[in-house]
This record gives sequence, C-alpha cells and structure tokens, in this order.
Amino acid sequence: MSKPIVAIVGRPNVGKSTLFNKLIGQRLSIVDDRPGVTRDRIYGECEWLGRTFSMVDTGGIEPASKDVILSQMRMQAQMAIDGADVIIMVTDLTTGVVATDSEVAAMLKKSGRPVLLCVNKCDKVGFMPAEFYEFYNLGLGDPIGVSSVHGHGTGDLLDAVLEKLPPEADDDAESEVIKVAVIGKPNVGKSSLVNYVAGEPRCIVSDIAGTTRDAIDTTITNSYGTFTWIDTAGLRRQNKVSKMDDDIERYSIIRSQMAVERADVCVILIDAMEGFTEQDSKVAGMAHEAGKGCIIAVNKWDALEKDDKTMQEYRKKLESDFSFMSYCPILFISAKTGQRVGKLFEMIRQVANANAMRITTGTLNDVLAQATARVQPPTDKGKRLKIYYMTQASTKPPTFVCFVNSAELFHFSYQRYLENRIRDTFGLEGTPIRFLIRERGEKDH
Repeated sequence: MSKPIVAIVGRPNVGKSTLFNKLIGQRLSIVDDRPGVTRDRIYGECEWLGRTFSMVDTGGIEPASKDVILSQMRMQAQMAIDGADVIIMVTDLTTGVVATDSEVAAMLKKSGRPVLLCVNKCDKVGFMPAEFYEFYNLGLGDPIGVSSVHGHGTGDLLDAVLEKLPPEADDDAESEVIKVAVIGKPNVGKSSLVNYVAGEPRCIVSDIAGTTRDAIDTTITNSYGTFTWIDTAGLRRQNKVSKMDDDIERYSIIRSQMAVERADVCVILIDAMEGFTEQDSKVAGMAHEAGKGCIIAVNKWDALEKDDKTMQEYRKKLESDFSFMSYCPILFISAKTGQRVGKLFEMIRQVANANAMRITTGTLNDVLAQATARVQPPTDKGKRLKIYYMTQASTKPPTFVCFVNSAELFHFSYQRYLENRIRDTFGLEGTPIRFLIRERGEKDH
C-alpha cells in the first residue's frame, strides 16, 4: 500500500529543512541556497504512532520580482500542492507575518488541501508570546508553535498531521487496482503513452476527481484488469515561463519520486532514438531503491531504422547499462502507434504479482535445500557458511530473512546465486528482492 505524502512549504529561512530533519529523525544535508543541489535528499520517511508517511521538503518560495511572482510561486509551491495529502506551512515567529506568508497562505487555501500552520522558532517553553497570535491573521486555523532546533511542539504537529491524513485504505480493495508510474527524463513520450492507453478501445476511462494530484491520474479498465496510470510529465515545460532551470529540474525529480512512492509498478521509459543516458539510470535507481516492480520500455521504436538484429543488439546494450537491475524485463513499444502496448499491460500485471508474491516458509526452504545441495555455501579458514532456514518477512518487494551461523561468510556472490534460484523457481521477474541476514550461533539453532 502506498504511503500518504506530507509536504513542507514556506518562504526561505523559516526553518523548513531543520524541521524536516527533526521530523524524519535524520540529519540530511539538504540546506542550500541553490536549487537542485541535494535533490536526492529532499524526500524522507516519517513514522508517528504506528503510521508511516512520506515527507517532502520543498525550497523556499521567494518571488524574484513583482513581474514573476505568480510563476515563481506556482513553480515551487504547486508541486507540493499537487502531490501532497497534507501540507505544513512553516512560518517564523521572530519575523512575524510578512507579505509572502500571506500570499502563500492564500494559494494554499485555494488548493482545497488540508493545511497545518506551523510557527517555527518558538524556542522558549511555556506561554506563547503575543507575536504568536498574529499568525491567526493568515486564516489557516490554529497555529502550532514548534522549535525545529529543540523539538518542542513537534509531537503536537505530528498528532495534527495524523488527524488530517486520509484513512488507511483496505489492502484487499487497493490490490485490485495496479498503480503504474510512467517515469523517465523529459520528452521520452510519457504523456503520449498515458494518452494512448487512455484512448484504447474497450477501455473505461475516468479522471479520478477530488484533488489536483489525482487530476494527472488516469484509471483504465480493460481485459487485463484495472490500472491507475500516473503521468509524471509536464513540469519540465515550465522552463518556457521561467529561467530557473535548476529549480525546474529539482522539482521534476521530486514529482517523479512522489509518483514512484505511490506506484506498484514503474514503467521506465527510454527514447529509442536517444538511447540510454545517465539520467535514465538515476530515474531507474529511484524505483529500484523504493523496491517497486520495474519494466524498461523503449519508446519510439517505430521511428528507429532497424534490421533483424537491431532489437537483439539494443537489448544486449540495455542489459549492460542496467546491470544493477538485471531482473528488469525490457519491452520495445511505440506510444504513437500502440505497438506492443497490449503486451505492456500483460507485463505490468505479471510484475505487480511478482512484487506482491508471498512464499510459504516450507516451500522456500525446499528451494534453499536444493540450492545449497547443488552449490555448497562458501568457506573461509575452514569455517563453512550454514544457512539454517529462510522465511519471507514482507512483500513489495519480496524480502527474505536468512538465519545463518556467520553473516561475514554470506558473501554477496552467494546471495546473488540464491536470489537467482528463487527467481527461477517462482518467476519473480521485474521485482527487486531483499535479503536480511540474521546471525545465530550453533547452540541457538
């Protein structure tokens, strides 16, 4: 089940990043005046009272001039509004309410999203100073005073977040709909693919109503099942109205990360004409690290001049480029003509099932016994690795706990061997597999 998303917004220097670090419990170096410097560290996970949700730290909203105030604010704040289930607006007690605070508050009220007003830098314990009550003028309800440095009030803030989050969805109901994120660098055809599948004959298409974020989701029902397609395209086009390309790129990455978090399966779209790039690797890495089911789809295949060996050679090259995701199936499609899009639906369902597969402990240990009999576990200085048993701890992705006599002896190469045996036996194509190693002594077994 995908986790809800909480976004932290506000003008610069109010302590958003410090609060973000405090709430997720990690000291991540994400404070920088230049946008996009730490794009991979702007997204974290927060747990409170047994509920886990994703938290996004956004850059400061600061209009460069009156001429571009709307474009600048929309570029930086609209991302948070679009993707979040709850928004925390951070203000600064020491400066009081400034004009930019009022402008941001007005934008958030129009969004229709649940908004919590956080007054930061309330560092003294006890009664709030008179300046605190000025923030009621923003019209966002009761302010919550916190100190992001000392942690005062953060518990009250997280309690309020839980009250605003949508209720946890039933796993069985959610499992019927497969969420598919189409990710990739700009101009590879993400929107074209979503538009094509939305117009497929015999499909029931509906835009899920209710939120801005869901407006970019398209739910499709066909012979393969029900799918919600999440299109991450569109933000890049804003470079036509703004010169802050670094900012745009930064928030494009955040949007992709949000889409990945919500998805069951990620379709990593690559331009056949351009081929593999470093950015493709970064985008794919997000899906891999998140443990999502993955498919590499090479788009615009119809536009490429080819012979009978082109596909085989292209596939071999991609397998080398994506060696860190060797489990990933590769499909050559055309969003323009619909070539192999039906096969893509079929593959998405297979990958989603693999990502959610649960294997009984007995069956798993039968495979383990056969694998260790076929290839003996490694030894070092006369001591041999013993794998007592294996059990599956969780799904999405399939995560297996191995109880061994020595974690040091359980080399990566032997883990890869066992992973391949499990994949071959249960058909776990398209999903990463995680191993957790637990060390136990001979007497403990």
